[in-house]
Amino acid sequence: MARRTRAREVVLQILYTLDLNPDTSEQSIADFLAARLDQDLQLVDFGMSIISGVQEQREMLDQTLRELADNWSLERMAATDRNILRMGVFEIRYSQTPPRVVINEAVELAKRFGAKQSPQFVNGILDRVLNADKT
Repeated sequence: MARRTRAREVVLQILYTLDLNPDTSEQSIADFLAARLDQDLQLVDFGMSIISGVQEQREMLDQTLRELADNWSLERMAATDRNILRMGVFEIRYSQTPPRVVINEAVELAKRFGAKQSPQFVNGILDRVLNADKT
């Protein structure tokens, strides 16, 4: 498994936790991330950049999802899918990772952690984000 793929898995777990328990301390997040990524500082930095970016941009990310997810409110989305999408939109808009790589990684996370329809759902929404950003 690629190193960044592993980091994204752990980031998803943390974003899911923060979605359900917003009062989780920054220190416990950092400790969990470091432990799960075997203290690999490069991966920990990568993971923390996504976590902090998603947290800082959450309102914009959620607004984007509301606009592009026809007939789906954020509250109706599975928590796993919602957080995969937040992470995907953040990476498409704010990272150096090529958008197609971001979408592929998000779809793989949805296959691993989501429901049966999650991969298609995540792919469809992130494709809309990509196309909306091109116009």
